[in-house]
Amino acid sequence: MDNPIERIRISQTAEDQLVQLKRNTKIKQWNILCRWAIARSLAESSTPSPVTIKTDSKVEILWSVFGGEIADILLIALKQRCYQDGLGTDSETLKQQFTLHLHRGITYLAGDAKIQQIEDLVRKVTTIKSL
Repeated sequence: MDNPIERIRISQTAEDQLVQLKRNTKIKQWNILCRWAIARSLAESSTPSPVTIKTDSKVEILWSVFGGEIADILLIALKQRCYQDGLGTDSETLKQQFTLHLHRGITYLAGDAKIQQIEDLVRKVTTIKSL
């Protein structure tokens, strides 16, 4: 599937939040935590605030690494969400919305004091799913 997102960059704040999540959950890979974050944000019914995000951290992930075996599914989910939100599905909109969703999801996960280990992360997703 043709994907406009080649590389994923995050802000220094998001990197710091991911470091905290890595420490709490013992999940070592950035890409796995970022998948959890994007899923968390896409599950939220509201659209992310259209803020400018300075992607100034040293963390850079190739889309193929970020998405792994489910890369196409994640792109389809993002496109569907953009469509539902009344946004376009052009390359620039997808890139922008991905960045906004990713950062919102990281903030949600890092800001949840109940996430102290991987089991808490799983419980959190299960709870969101049942809402």
